[in-house]
Amino acid sequence: MRVTTARPLNRPMTTPAFQHIALIGKYQAAGSVEALARLADFLSQMGVRVTLETETALNTGLKGYEHAPIQELGQHCQLALIMGGDGTMLGAGRVLAKQNIPVIGVNQGRLGFMTDIPLDGYTETLRPMLMGEYVEERRPMMQASVWRAGQCIMQTEALNDVVVNRGTSSGMIEMQVKVNDRFVANHRADGLILATPTGSTAYALSAGGPILHPDIAGWVMVPIAPHTLTNRPIVLSCREEVCIEVVSARDGCANFDMHSLASLQPGDQVRVRTSEHALRLLHPQGWSYFDTLRRKLRWNEDAVLGR
Repeated sequence: MRVTTARPLNRPMTTPAFQHIALIGKYQAAGSVEALARLADFLSQMGVRVTLETETALNTGLKGYEHAPIQELGQHCQLALIMGGDGTMLGAGRVLAKQNIPVIGVNQGRLGFMTDIPLDGYTETLRPMLMGEYVEERRPMMQASVWRAGQCIMQTEALNDVVVNRGTSSGMIEMQVKVNDRFVANHRADGLILATPTGSTAYALSAGGPILHPDIAGWVMVPIAPHTLTNRPIVLSCREEVCIEVVSARDGCANFDMHSLASLQPGDQVRVRTSEHALRLLHPQGWSYFDTLRRKLRWNEDAVLGR
């Protein structure tokens, strides 16, 4: 994670740093349409040109704004505002990272590790950010591919994690793990999670893995309910390729950010390396990763509240 503080030079403070902003929303949730309408109106009042992501426009019915497919937003917009939860951010972030467009997340979900601006009172936080007062960090992504009989049958990217598991069967899955073609271990378990620092606070954390600070150039590998209890989570370098080969399974599968899915057969390999793309996240001035952890995980609340 590289963090930089931005303050545009030679720019009048009355002029937004971002003149053209894309708006993406979680339109399925109750109250989302009204919230998105207020956000779009707020941006317009700041003198910003607003483009709605096409699916957001179609499903909210908001009128009076341009719209474009998410794959084309980087051609027109300087910034993307995402209103929703971390799931919304994951889906949009994978696409926007390839376009090198920075994103800001307004939290309309439950936890919100990446969408860290509260929906209530967001105008007070967003206004200085749009004027150039923000902190930028880059979250690394994974490039994953599925290989069968020497042929690549699927390739995708993940921001959170790559998970190989037993699918719908009741038996365990056996996997062989190699790092840069060096044998590491065989795992018999319900599955195996390979997570980025961003994903270390997601499924990997629930499975007993450690939280990995985004500054660390590594991944967390966490077995899910391993047959051998000495098969423990391990932190790996993200500069090397990790290969997970299915040794035996009745019904194996791989998923990437719980989004893209691939059915696996014995002998199939899931190969993971660092992507050339990274998600550019913008935060308010004074943002701290540790503040986010403490708030979202409710650490030491009694001490913070003075009890």
